[in-house]
This record gives sequence, C-alpha cells and structure tokens, in this order.
Amino acid sequence: MNSQTLLKNRTYNHNFHSPNNLAKKGTLQAMIFTLIMMIVEIIGGMYYGSMALLADGWHMSSHALALGLAFFAYAMANKYANDVKFNFGTFKIEILAAFTSAIFLLGIAFFMIYESISRLINPTIIAYKEAIIIALIGLVVNLICAYLLRGEHSHDHTHEHSHPNDLNLKAAYIHVITDAMTSVFAIIALIAGLVFGATWLDPLMGIVGSILIFIWAVSLIKRSSKILLDANMNDEIVNEVLEILTSKKYNNLNLEDLHILQVAGDKYACIISVSSDELVDIKEIKNDLLIHEELVHIIIEVK
Repeated sequence: MNSQTLLKNRTYNHNFHSPNNLAKKGTLQAMIFTLIMMIVEIIGGMYYGSMALLADGWHMSSHALALGLAFFAYAMANKYANDVKFNFGTFKIEILAAFTSAIFLLGIAFFMIYESISRLINPTIIAYKEAIIIALIGLVVNLICAYLLRGEHSHDHTHEHSHPNDLNLKAAYIHVITDAMTSVFAIIALIAGLVFGATWLDPLMGIVGSILIFIWAVSLIKRSSKILLDANMNDEIVNEVLEILTSKKYNNLNLEDLHILQVAGDKYACIISVSSDELVDIKEIKNDLLIHEELVHIIIEVK
C-alpha cells in the first residue's frame, strides 16, 4: 500500500477551516455589481474628462479584482478542503488571494497618482453634470456591495452566520467602504468644479483616492503576509501556551521548542518539544492545553 492510499484512508481530519458560504455568495454578488459599475465609471471618466471619476473607476477595478480573488479562493478552499496534500487545510488559499490582491492594488495606486499629477499639470475639459450622475450611481453600488459584505452582522434563512475572523471578508468590506469614500471625494470635486470652477480639485481628489488605496493595500499586505509566513509567535495564544507549560504543575519539564501556526481565522496548530528526567504524560499536557479553544491540533515531542 503506497503513502497516498494510506493518507486517504486516515481517520483524522486536518481541515480546521470551515467554509464561509455566506461570504462566498456575497462576494460573487458584489463582484457582479462592481464589474458593471467599474466599466461605466471608467468609460464615463474617459469620455467626460473627469480624473476623479476615472480614479474611482480604477479603484472599483481593484476591488472587483479583490472580490473575484476572494470568491475564487472560497471556491478552491471548499473544493480541496479534504485533500490530503494540504497539511493544515486550505485556509491559506484565502490568505494568498488577499495578498495577491493587495500587490495589484499597489500598482493601481501608483498609476492613479501618475495620472492625477498629469491632469494637474495639463488640465482637461470636464462634463461635470454627466460625471456627477455616474459618480452618484457608483456610490449607490458601493453601498449595495457594503450591504452584501456586512460580515458577522448578516445571516440568511438558515441562520448561518458569517465568520467574524474571515480576513478575506473583512478586506473586501474595508475595500468597499474605501471605494465609497473615493466616490464621495469624486462627487465633491465635480460639484466644486461645476459651481466654483475649481478644476484643480478633480485631479487632487484622484490623488486622495490613490492614497486611500495605497494605505489599504499596505495594511492587507502586512496582515496576510504575517499569516503566510507564520509570523505569529507574538500572538496572545503563544503566551497562553507558555503559561501552562511553565506553570508549577510542569516544573519538571524543559521547553525545548515551540511553534504556533495559524490554520484558520481563529484556530492554531501547536508543535511542542519538551525534555524531562521524569515520565511525561503527553495526554495530560494536551488536555490542559485544550482549554484554549483556539488550539485545534497539538503535537508534543518528548526528547
């Protein structure tokens, strides 16, 4: 019997990340709304000469990509949830999608800054009334998407609640809110240009929008890369594990090594190496550690 057959016949389960079906459905619906409005705003911004409107359209394209990647990640995480090739489940598929989206967003932010500065230097004629109408429609779409991605406050007829620690869902929601703010900036700039002739405000708002995208992208890169690189040894759960292992009850133990790996939104695997001159009861240690519900997979090595 080969190793793959043995693994497929295993009785244990390494899928610690339960599917977030509400988020999957919401991201698909939000992505469709966003793609439609993105096309309208980009074409409208180019046709009517509004950099703020064009910037909002490009911002929508970035968050359409984020929603698309999030939906794809949910689908793949569900599809391969029980695949034995994934040591700790498919949680990081979603995190990888968030990281990839953030990298793309950085490129969009720099492109928008370049275009906005170009418009400041070389102003263009703007059809303000038409551009304002499109920007208002864009804001409405953003609010609809925010409703679809409202997170743990949402539930369907089956009373299935969204996951409060879903990084993909949080990122998509923040992106939609940021996009709504960019739409507001575009509307303000266009109205000011129409009423007061402040043409410089339109590209300026484009720069403000790009800064918002940049800040969001950097924040998402930091959060997702931390999980991808297992840089979580300063998380609260680490201190909780150490508190147990260094308690008086286990003063005969020497902690040789400790690894904490995030395997779901609020779930961790724990790999511990200890040594002792006395007999070590591994089962007792595991039972004490399992009072922390975040720990779902514990491996203890005795040297």
